[in-house]
Amino acid sequence: MEKIIKTDEEWKKDLTPEEYHITREKGTERAFTGKYDLFFEDGKYKCTCCGNELFLSDTKFNSHCGWPSFYAPASKENIETHTDRSFGMIRTEVICSKCGAHLGHVFEDGPNPTGLRYCINSASLKFEGTDK
Repeated sequence: MEKIIKTDEEWKKDLTPEEYHITREKGTERAFTGKYDLFFEDGKYKCTCCGNELFLSDTKFNSHCGWPSFYAPASKENIETHTDRSFGMIRTEVICSKCGAHLGHVFEDGPNPTGLRYCINSASLKFEGTDK
């Protein structure tokens, strides 16, 4: 996969201020405010920065945590994880493998079959519905 590299100025031109803050500065949206938290239509969730396919609707579930939650990525190759030691906690950060966008964090308290909960910011996602 070819990596996408842009300057901060280029990202700022392509993204809203909220999308930039979350994806490029590792911010987070307030719980229960994101457009995809309680959104359950069929389709794909892609990276808001580069269009990389990140999650599928059939792995989305309501974790009641206030952010969109998935139990698996669309493809393990499309995400990367890193240890995040910010705010006095140790968490696992999830980023887009194509452009390095911060997506959210993954926790080991999700449902079967993986036991994982990918807790993802709505602002880091673009939904593409499935035509039926």
